Amino acid sequence: MPNPDHPTELATLGGGCFWCLEAMFSALRGVESVVSGYAGGSVADPRYKEVCTGRTGHAEVVQIAYDPRLISFAELLEVFFATHDPTTRNRQGADVGTQYRSIVLAHDDHQREVATRVIAALNEAGTFDAPIVTQVELLDVFYRAEEDHQEFYARVGDGHPYCRAVISPKVAKMRQRFASRLAR
Repeated sequence: MPNPDHPTELATLGGGCFWCLEAMFSALRGVESVVSGYAGGSVADPRYKEVCTGRTGHAEVVQIAYDPRLISFAELLEVFFATHDPTTRNRQGADVGTQYRSIVLAHDDHQREVATRVIAALNEAGTFDAPIVTQVELLDVFYRAEEDHQEFYARVGDGHPYCRAVISPKVAKMRQRFASRLAR
């Protein structure tokens, strides 16, 4: 049962590998939980190996439960757009395929409008060297990824080559840029 004294809202975002996104958003003040999963596809209850083929249509995403009194959806989007390349279609660095696309899966029309406004403002400001190609859609269904993908970076850290080469530098950069928004 929802607690009216402690509202929680959800945001679902995809911008490359969900391990990266989970590690970054978990560090923010006001974020209560981050769950890695899949959304935006056409196959019911997809598994990681299926999603990796690119044939299910799903993106690797994170679903963020957050307290809007401490961090807004627009602030989550600010971090989102600053921590991945929203100008490359179906790619983030060496990760290539539709499962790595940049996507905002809005939970309601308000989130969709906020995302559309944020993208327009970033494009108008010339924040990136190319136009933002991030998809903005209403969320249909979110599928939780397998347990071995949950809290991956928190569990293995630099002990995994991908974490050491890709996630740690991204997290360090995010922590420096958004230091005032960190939970710890």
